[in-house]
Amino acid sequence: MKKVLLIEDDVVLRENTAELLELSEYEVTTAQNGKIGIDKLKSFVPDIIVCDIMMPELDGYGVLEKLSQDEVTRHIPFIFLSAKTERQDVRKGMDLGADDYITKPFTEDELISAIESRIAKALILKEDREKYLNSNQNEGSDELRTLNDLKNFFDDNGTIFKYKKDEIIYKERQNSNFIYLILKGVVKCHKLDEKGKELTTALHKEDDLFGYTSFTQNIAYQETATAIKAVNVVGLSKNELKNVLNKNHKVTLELIQLLTDDLSTVKDQLLQMAYSSVSKKTAMTILKFAEKLNQKPKEPIRISRSDLASVAGIATETLIRTMSSFKKQGLIEIEGRNIKIIDLEKLQHIC
Repeated sequence: MKKVLLIEDDVVLRENTAELLELSEYEVTTAQNGKIGIDKLKSFVPDIIVCDIMMPELDGYGVLEKLSQDEVTRHIPFIFLSAKTERQDVRKGMDLGADDYITKPFTEDELISAIESRIAKALILKEDREKYLNSNQNEGSDELRTLNDLKNFFDDNGTIFKYKKDEIIYKERQNSNFIYLILKGVVKCHKLDEKGKELTTALHKEDDLFGYTSFTQNIAYQETATAIKAVNVVGLSKNELKNVLNKNHKVTLELIQLLTDDLSTVKDQLLQMAYSSVSKKTAMTILKFAEKLNQKPKEPIRISRSDLASVAGIATETLIRTMSSFKKQGLIEIEGRNIKIIDLEKLQHIC
């Protein structure tokens, strides 16, 4: 029989939910607040925890934070149960590592379905972890060797987030809790200069890692990350990644090489911005966006003039004039925010 720890301060809801779960053949232990719930975890380990957010003594966020710091409890599936439906509250809970979020009022099917699926997922992940450990023991080698292994670890152990076009993933000066791997879409990283002008610092596409600042210090994000189009990312907590790197020196070297390559790319971009002509900068930027957006040369890309200008390092007005010149030369077509490359070879030749 699967064990459930139900933490809920509302007596009626706690008793009704416990009865509902018991009728569905779960063994239920209840607690009226987060502090009592944490204390009960000292004597038994449940298969899943269902927890309210707003409670006396210790709220649901505090419970989840304490569980994530303990090796014994960090992998227990955790479902928030709350009447709080505001987006920021959902996001905060998921950022802390919750597996699901059910709002009140809820149906029996909603609760049971969520519990069953999360327990099943936890069992699958546990089996995967045991396979990794057994493989490591049998082969006598590191569990993770390459960046691909690390990315697979993100897929298996990270939290999936979905963002709509133009939605902010994280903001500059926000606590850097996660490092992200892009599953789908394109992400723009950018900063504001002292005049309030937006400067694009990087473009990241599918299978790219981003969001890393420091693995050893609590340094905030140094830039803002925004979805250029619909994006799916998987986030891994900085602490968990640090533990992985400490145990897997080969993949650490691979990550160092990735960071070195990123620095070289930034250096090249700075040199291009300093010495390239306006036409060359514009052509290179158009081609770069086409590559990052995974568009074929003959397919239009949809991107704002300000984004193009900030990546190219030129004024928006100058970019518009240069693009008009490209259009007259038959290199591109412009329809609203859509840009279609007509003569790829000539555009590349400008670069």
